[in-house]
Amino acid sequence: MEENKNRVVNTTIIAQTGWRTDQLISSVSGRESADYNLVTLLIGVNNQFKSRPFSQYETEFTVLLNKVISLAGNDSNKVIVLSIPDYYFTPYGQSNGNQQISTELDEYNYFAKSTAKAKGVTFLDITDITRKGLNEMELVATDGLHPSVLAYEKFVERLYPLVSTRLKD
Repeated sequence: MEENKNRVVNTTIIAQTGWRTDQLISSVSGRESADYNLVTLLIGVNNQFKSRPFSQYETEFTVLLNKVISLAGNDSNKVIVLSIPDYYFTPYGQSNGNQQISTELDEYNYFAKSTAKAKGVTFLDITDITRKGLNEMELVATDGLHPSVLAYEKFVERLYPLVSTRLKD
């Protein structure tokens, strides 16, 4: 497996940090169906963070999931949904929120997981990594809110086996 880690792939990043589901929909709405080899979707934390109604997430996540399946040539096996990181387990979350953050993010992740499963899409849980943030501060970026480089490395460690099996020649 190590020898494959140096494989070069072309990537297109569509979303930007801080986007809600409606903003991502606006960005992808003009994109025609494509045949990407792999599409990942991680969205929703900013809906919760900005106190948008959960019903908005339910509707728009479903729209987005359908769109990314389309971008993957209508092959749900080429799509991976990642769970939402939990920012309650950061210094920012501790000083600006309460346990309700985690409860709400669990609801978002449950919806994303069940919706992905219903569409035959793989769901990858990375939330537990971020919930170690208070005990392992190296998992939190210096801004005290976002995942650190180390946290992202741990996300990739979980994602890599799924990606590598889907990107075989």
